[in-house]
Amino acid sequence: MTEPRAEIPPSPANPPPRSVVIWLWAVYGFIAAMVLIGGITRLTGSGLSMVAWHPLMGALPPTSEAEWLEVFAAYQRSPQYQQVNHWMTLADFEKIFFWEYFHRLFGRLIGVVFFVPWLYFTGRRRLKGRWAGRAFVAFVLGGLQGLLGWFMVKSGLVDVPAVSHYRLAAHLSLAFFVGAYIVWLALDMRPG
Repeated sequence: MTEPRAEIPPSPANPPPRSVVIWLWAVYGFIAAMVLIGGITRLTGSGLSMVAWHPLMGALPPTSEAEWLEVFAAYQRSPQYQQVNHWMTLADFEKIFFWEYFHRLFGRLIGVVFFVPWLYFTGRRRLKGRWAGRAFVAFVLGGLQGLLGWFMVKSGLVDVPAVSHYRLAAHLSLAFFVGAYIVWLALDMRPG
């Protein structure tokens, strides 16, 4: 009778395959792009154009004039429209809506780019043990980043049409932290 082969635990001497490290660097690239998209969103004054947050069902933009008018009417009730952008037409609104929509959509894309390969790599045992757990922490941090982003936007939807600079700083800081964490994981998984 043969003994079952003991699985070698993950360690720096037994790192995950190169494909896992490449995936993490790709995720980091997406995060860096997201920071740039967030900056454009901020600089164009687009961040408060979406006054509702639907993390799962809000992936599609308005597709008909009736839907655009409904979304624009919701924006017209916001402090930013009433105090700053009261001159805005639907066409103007569509321009600022694009950047906030793209920012949120790209966040969802990062979640998919992270989670689907994570499932594949863990299912195929290419990512296991502490490596799988540490990588999953990055996914949780990404979800928290989305929540923090909405918490930041909410601060600009009451009374003063500007987001809290503390929440904005926290949102950006967490983005840098998540990016740094991904880089640390990728570097830590290199062989020898």
